Amino acid sequence: MIRIVATFRIRPDAVEEFRTLAERLVEGSRAEAGNVTYDLCVARDDAASFVVLEAWRDDAAIEAHNASPHFTTLVPRMVALSAEEPSVVQYVEV
Repeated sequence: MIRIVATFRIRPDAVEEFRTLAERLVEGSRAEAGNVTYDLCVARDDAASFVVLEAWRDDAAIEAHNASPHFTTLVPRMVALSAEEPSVVQYVEV
């Protein structure tokens, strides 16, 4: 299993729009074959700090996800609302 942690720091004026887009991304991603989990979280002490916690069965599932219409449509819009470049890190269990 492959886990992905995507961290977003959002402009204060764009938090609600980001959250709406991210919730749509979560919904579409959870329905994909090969998805194990896909969760959107916001920091308890910072409403503009989000993380997406993902788990995928394998690389093929991640490649399909990255090519999906909801990913290719929503993620660029989410990035445009960011105050800084998002961080995306992939992990494997040890």
